[in-house]
Amino acid sequence: MREKACTNCRMIVYGNVCPNCKSTSLSEDFTGVILVLNPEASEIAKKAGITKPGKYALKVR
Repeated sequence: MREKACTNCRMIVYGNVCPNCKSTSLSEDFTGVILVLNPEASEIAKKAGITKPGKYALKVR
């Protein structure tokens, strides 16, 4: 199964539903990856608006 990125929150998932925002709007066309372990301490996560730990895409098309 291929990785897909949620078009709403940009979380990278393997299924057909995003576990973060429960959206089914997913795309296989994304670039860049951010791994967030501690969103409260991460400046990049704060700038990207990420509040939960996980793997996120930088840009989703």
